[in-house]
Amino acid sequence: MSSDLSPHLLGQGPIWPIEIVRGRNDRVWDPGGRMFYDFYGGHAVALTGHAHPRVRKAINREMRKLIFYSTSTRLNVRERAAATLAAHLPARLSRMFFCNSGAEANENALKIALQLTGRERLIAFRGSFHGRTALTLSVTDDPRLNAPFARFAPPIDWLPFADPTALDGVDFHEAAAVILEPIQSMGGVRVAPDAWLGELIRRAHAAGCLVIFDEIQTGLGRTGTWFYASRPELEPDMVTLAKGLASGIPVAATTVTADIASALKPHDLGSTFGGGPVAMAALLATFEVLEREDCLSSVQSLSQKLVTAINRLPGCTALGRGFLLGIQSPKPGRWLCDQLFSRGFLTGPSRDPLVTRLLPPLTLRPQSVDFFLEALSEVLGESG
Repeated sequence: MSSDLSPHLLGQGPIWPIEIVRGRNDRVWDPGGRMFYDFYGGHAVALTGHAHPRVRKAINREMRKLIFYSTSTRLNVRERAAATLAAHLPARLSRMFFCNSGAEANENALKIALQLTGRERLIAFRGSFHGRTALTLSVTDDPRLNAPFARFAPPIDWLPFADPTALDGVDFHEAAAVILEPIQSMGGVRVAPDAWLGELIRRAHAAGCLVIFDEIQTGLGRTGTWFYASRPELEPDMVTLAKGLASGIPVAATTVTADIASALKPHDLGSTFGGGPVAMAALLATFEVLEREDCLSSVQSLSQKLVTAINRLPGCTALGRGFLLGIQSPKPGRWLCDQLFSRGFLTGPSRDPLVTRLLPPLTLRPQSVDFFLEALSEVLGESG
């Protein structure tokens, strides 16, 4: 899929050959009135769907009072947002810094680790994607993006993802931090087993190496629980969040333990726009929607329906958890995306050529799942 961009805009990679002019819940429309079911959510950002009335009202209400002020002053809405996020995070991750994007949240986490440990090395995993800023690009496994900047990167130890044997040869004593996605989304929706994650954390902590969970896609209920780090046996030192944290208003957070927070000094972190009032109001409304509409229960039940149906299709396997799902099929993922697009469904490819990603809003309606599965069955049946 591709489309010509305005001559004033720099190229942003492949996009669907449509213009989206409005959205409602799990659907979007083009200027001609054609409707698409959104099973991609704008890169997993549309957590509460499109133009949710509660989120929209909260944004409008805050904009009538104060559109923006920086972190130079206290904002009650920022403090309420921090308290709400802390109430849903594991108790050990009760301190946070608000910024603007997932890359910025990860950049902050990596900087904290390098600063506090005094070490120079980082540990990352094959298949990872953590962002396009300086440090995050160095731990993103995509030579197309980071090769031109390799000379600026710190030393990186690259490990195969979720491979128990690979941990035996790692000297965590030399590393400031290990960073990973509990589920590698762009990498092909690859899930890290809990036992492997627990062993990784144990070995890292024994050597004084900090552990960073990049939960930019797995957090906020997308996998059916609030956070991957909510599991009591998993205790990362930092968790980064972004994407749907404010239902599409740019905001991200680097959350840390009390020990890390106490070691940081004022002005060690900074962000002009981080934690602005409109974004904080949207964050508060997002959590209100997820709780009032019992979205996590809906994710669990509808995800199981999707997984069961996908696994019944010839040659297909459902990957992932919750609403971070992959369809592994005998057909190329981009081909499947194109076929589903022609039938009115937005989905996304991954770096695994045979995996198509599903990242729908957590407010996805049951009837939309039925329509999607019907279309998917038609596509793969016709291709057989």
